[in-house]
Amino acid sequence: MDELDRELLAVKDLEDDNDSFSDNSSKASTKSKLPLVNLDMHAEPPRETGFHRSTRVCLEHIRDALLHHRWQEAAEYMACYPQILEDTTNGPSQSYKELTWRISAEILHHHPKSKLEDYNNIYERMKHSGVRHYLMICLEHSFHLLLNGHIEEAKRQLSVSESWRYGKESADQFQSTKLIQAYRSLLDYIIWCDKKCTHSSTEHSDSTENQDIRNYFRTASVNLKEILKNPGVWDPFILSYVEMLEFYEEHEEALKVLNDYAYDNSFPPNPNAHVYLYQYLKRCDTAEKKLMKVLKVLHVLVPSHELMLEYSSSLLQSEKSSDLQKALGVVLEMLDFACWRSNLVVWKRLEAIIQKLQLEKDWKDVVSTKMADRQGWWPALHFTNFHASKDSEENPELMQVKAPLTKTLCPGLTLKYTDWQPINRK
Repeated sequence: MDELDRELLAVKDLEDDNDSFSDNSSKASTKSKLPLVNLDMHAEPPRETGFHRSTRVCLEHIRDALLHHRWQEAAEYMACYPQILEDTTNGPSQSYKELTWRISAEILHHHPKSKLEDYNNIYERMKHSGVRHYLMICLEHSFHLLLNGHIEEAKRQLSVSESWRYGKESADQFQSTKLIQAYRSLLDYIIWCDKKCTHSSTEHSDSTENQDIRNYFRTASVNLKEILKNPGVWDPFILSYVEMLEFYEEHEEALKVLNDYAYDNSFPPNPNAHVYLYQYLKRCDTAEKKLMKVLKVLHVLVPSHELMLEYSSSLLQSEKSSDLQKALGVVLEMLDFACWRSNLVVWKRLEAIIQKLQLEKDWKDVVSTKMADRQGWWPALHFTNFHASKDSEENPELMQVKAPLTKTLCPGLTLKYTDWQPINRK
């Protein structure tokens, strides 16, 4: 609701500017150039016209109704407010147009009696009220159509907006067009999925239907492939494209797409990209060495990720002493996060790593090095009286695993976890 408050103040500023400019300009030479604070934020402008006052009061009533979830009342006031779009005395009206669009959509989203026809009416009206937000309004309109199961109509809306041009193409317009192309291709993917499922459920194969399904794949692929030329986070689009490529056994192209998405330095760091690459490689029965390479990068990005259990397992099975030490570090870093604090599988993995590590001569030095920076806060995170009481009641097996590890991880410290005794209650 902060945005609506800012818009209310912006409306007042726009209304004040035209009336006060001539008065202020004559006095500018005698006034301080320091900015002045308007102490009375709700004061009515002295030269406000009746029309502007009505729309301002109407907007305040809409805000109050939205804050208290009085959707019918908000809708009744909103039916009157769009007349501000016809006002030509206030100069630029883009803020009014966006405000009308967003408030109308919010009311319709929550109103219990809103219909798809109502959405269509407001979106079509707002599309023709100006060009600045045309593309994003079309995109939002297609979302509502999609939610109501009108996939073909949603695709038609995106196709129309995709070919829309106005004046010289700006950077924002270019980005919005690319986004619309991506979503239109995503709808092609959804249609492809529906047709593929329908086709697979039939007993007889039809070459015409197969070609139809293939055409949707090609149409969707054109823009989905183009996405990688625009750095960003494109998870659902990449997954859709890879699924289609995998279905048609175009594994080299699928692997190239995932590798580019994960390792292209022009893209922002994205842990999901490495997860998708790992999952694909695993489905293709890729060598363990390549899988570990992907998990190594993921570990740097998200040391608490659930796939670190698989990474530590692979390191534990390795015959290299250095890999065993890496496994210890991976599991300890997982336990640095509270989300893994009571996970029996992680503690058992730590137990297995230490047991194997104890076969080496310098195992105490290795553990001591890994725990050096944790001695000051790990006991409070894992080994307090509270943890002992909770573990003994909720997960006794976890306590049996943790208790012996306290002496290995925190030697020389007297911990309440191992000294805890249940209180006898009568």
